[in-house]
Formats: sequence, C-alpha cells, structure tokens
Amino acid sequence: MIELKRLSPREVSVLPDVTNALRWLQQQPQLLTGIGRGIERESLRVRADGALSEQGHPAALGSALTHDWIITDFAEALMEFVTPVDRDIPHLLTFLRDLHRHVAKKLGDERLWPFSIPGKITDPQTIELANYGSSNLGQMKHIYRQGLKYRYGSLMQVISGIHYNFSLPTAFWEARATAENDSRPLQDVASDGYLGLIRNYYRFGWIIPYLFGASPAVCESFLSDTSVLETMESDGQGTRWFPYATSLRLSDLGYTNKSQSGLAISFNSLDEYVAGLKQAIATPSAAYEKMGLFDAQQRRIQLNTNVLQIENELYAPIRPKRVIRRGEAPSDALQRGGIEYIEVRSLDINPFSATGISEEQVRFLDVFLVWCALIDSPDMDAAQLNFVKGNWNSVIMQGRKPGLSLKGECGQHNFSLQEAGLALFDGLDTIAQILDGEPNGPYQTTCQRLRGMIVDPESTYSGKILSVIKQEGFVGSGVTLAENYRQALQQEPLEILTEDIFAKKAAESLAEQQDIEANDTLTFEQYLASRNG
Repeated sequence: MIELKRLSPREVSVLPDVTNALRWLQQQPQLLTGIGRGIERESLRVRADGALSEQGHPAALGSALTHDWIITDFAEALMEFVTPVDRDIPHLLTFLRDLHRHVAKKLGDERLWPFSIPGKITDPQTIELANYGSSNLGQMKHIYRQGLKYRYGSLMQVISGIHYNFSLPTAFWEARATAENDSRPLQDVASDGYLGLIRNYYRFGWIIPYLFGASPAVCESFLSDTSVLETMESDGQGTRWFPYATSLRLSDLGYTNKSQSGLAISFNSLDEYVAGLKQAIATPSAAYEKMGLFDAQQRRIQLNTNVLQIENELYAPIRPKRVIRRGEAPSDALQRGGIEYIEVRSLDINPFSATGISEEQVRFLDVFLVWCALIDSPDMDAAQLNFVKGNWNSVIMQGRKPGLSLKGECGQHNFSLQEAGLALFDGLDTIAQILDGEPNGPYQTTCQRLRGMIVDPESTYSGKILSVIKQEGFVGSGVTLAENYRQALQQEPLEILTEDIFAKKAAESLAEQQDIEANDTLTFEQYLASRNG
C-alpha cells in the first residue's frame, strides 16, 4: 500500500471547484433520471489454441452489413456486439450477455478472445478483411478496410475495445439552460454541454486507463520492432510487458495513428469540430497518394488518398455523436440535429468479464461523465489538447508506478496521480449519492471500491491481469479465460431475448442485405463519386 499524505490546498487546485454545480444538482436529483446508455463490444473469434479464426462470419448469425446487434468490424473474425439504447443498467448488461450467450452456442469449437490485444498471429497477411456482400454500400465498407490495412497494417486494426455511448436526459439540458439564462435552441445548449464534457474528459480521463486499463502485456508476435521488445520485461516464453503499464492498446504500440497528430480538430464548438473533420477528409496525404488508389490488378485499395478516407477513421478517446440516417455522414448528422450522445472509446476489454465490461465500469462511467458535464470547461487550443494528452500517455505507460506525477495545465505545478484521484472521488461520491437516491446504493458502493484502487495500484485491472499473465503467459491465460467464458455462456439460458427472436433477426438482416444489393443502380465508381459530391 502507498501511504498518502493529506492533500494540500495547492494540490487540490489541479481539480476544478465543483461545489456549486453539485449543490445545483442536489436540489434537482430527478435531472439524472433517464440516462441513456449503449455498449459496443469488439472481440476476436479464435480457435481452442488462441489462434485467430480463419472462418468467415457465421451465416447463422445473419448479415454483418444490416444486423442491428451482431456485426463485424475490421476483419471477418472481429465480431462486434451492439446493444440498443437502454435506460436501465441491469437490463442493458443482461441484453449484452444474451447476445454473447447466443453467439457462444453458434460458434462451434471457436470462442471469443478475452483481451484487447490479439494472441499469436503468425502472418498478419492471412487476416481476412470483413466482407459485406456485393452492394455498393458493402463494397465501400470493405474497401475502407482495405485502406486501413494499407495505411496502418492489419495487426493494429484487430485490437479490440469497448465503446460506451452515453446521453444525459433532455431535462438536464433544459434545467442547465434555465439556470444560465440561455435562450438558444435546446440542441445548441446540449451540443455545447457535451463538448464541455469532452474537453473535461481529455483533461481528467486519464483516470479511465488507470482504473480499467487491462492491456499491460502482449505476445511477442504482436511487435515487430526489436528495439521496443528489448525495453520490455519478458517471461522468456513469448510474453512481454512493461511493469507499470495500464493500457498498451492506447499507447503508440496499439490503436493509434501518428499521421493524424497534425489534424486541427477542435472541441470548442460544434462548427469548429465539424469544419476540422470535413477538412481532414478533404486534405490530400502525400503518403497515401504514393500508395495509389488501385493495386497492380486494378483493384481499389482505398476509398481516396486523403488524410481520412471517411470520418470514422479519426482516432479519438471520445467522440460527439448523433444517430445517422442511411447514407448520411456523421458530421452532417451533427450539423442537422446537434450532438445527441457521446461515445467513450478508451475502454480496454475487461478480461474479468465474459462480456468484456462490468457493472462497476458502467456505474463509474455514469458518475464520471456527469462530473465532466457539471464542472467548468474552458476552451482548449491545440497546444493545450496535446499537453493533456501527455498525462494520458504517462498513465498508459506507467500509471501504476509509485508516486507517479502528472503535469498541471497552463503552468500549474505537477501533481500526484494518487492525490488527485482521491480528490476526484470526493466529487464523484456526491454524484453517486444523487444517482442512488438512498444511502449505500450501487453507485456509492462502486465509488468506494474503486477509490481503493487509487490507494493500491496493484488492485487495478492492469495490476490484477498482469499478475495472472505472469503465471500463465499472455496466450495461455487468454486461452484459459476464453474457454471458461465459452463454457459458462453456452450453459446459461437466455433471459431477455429468445432463439426465435435471434432467428427472425438473422433472416430479416439477410433479406435486407439482398434488397440493398438488388436495388443498386450505379456502378461502384459512380456510387463513390456521388457520395464524395
């Protein structure tokens, strides 16, 4: 255990004063009734030995192009489970588990990999890109992935994660507008509020990889740079790790894109954010122009040669979002109706959960995101944004290091992660009490348990999983967990959904894909030109 001294007023100053905002919320606890949540969980299908599946997406699960709940991401073997928006946490998590139970029964001898970082992949060229059929839409999704492969390599693209979608009730933004005498349309009030949340997430979101980062180790086959391997600790049997790392998935070794570091994406206003995004998808890249649009056989290998092929290529730990209409770009949807929710993208797969995420994570995210929405959120220029990213990198690479200091913004003094973390939980505890509405409720219990991780870094997810990996090896521990979860999920009955519902959903998705393919009237190049126009 690390003995902590009392936090001085000077050290507390690294966190904003949330007293007035908490008092305002305590007077209107009903404003948090009806938080919207959704989960997207990615997971690789693997064989019994942990090797990546070479089989296509199971036909019994329906169309990966049009299914609402069970799709694929970069590769045929990279599944994605998507829940509808839900306002009840137990129902949300049970729905997600039903998706996993159904899939576990349809995968035969395959199972789902329990880590964000893939196991042993001998040849990345054998990773089959996701196939979405012959329609123009399906071809575009496939070629976009070809572009990702050529630009960044397939290994990076099969790293898995959890996306947590979060929205505050309309009543919250209405009350905020009233309190601030803001007479603008509500969608403008909400959009600015969500952007403030996002800026604060950048400032203080390092707490997420600290608590929940679960990728401190990798299989040697994942890294080709021997100079990096030599800096890591090793068990001599193919497993490498950094002793204090929390989330190598979020590091330069993982799911990152250095070519995007120069993008001027601002979160100070919706107009600035959309303009920056549109500029990125219209800005040519010399490196991608050198790759060309077609290979030697005249097969298209990327949608275009711009910095971003499409807006989804932007890598960020959090994004503003709105449900899009078919054929609509995300930025156009935001301009049409404002920000509807935010998507947290910095969660590793939780290896201690069969579904990749736990109830305590959901409850903590609720509390933390409400806190980010409540506190003051000054605008951030590009330099400030890059500055706070440095704190993320410190936590990602050495977050469990005793006495780790982070850098204060705008010339503030450095501060201790542990001390700032404990001060943060003081504010979170009050929000947890408001959400629970009674003493000792689940939000408060969650905060109390996670507060202990601030005091004891080895009790964090990364600390606990590294202890397991050191005993069994990276691949060995992954194989064990995958088999345990496979057996448990196969034996559990469905609770919310039924096999009839799944069968109907699969059939409807296949019929919808066929309908899309039958109604194409343009060649693919014409279709692509029409979208770009």
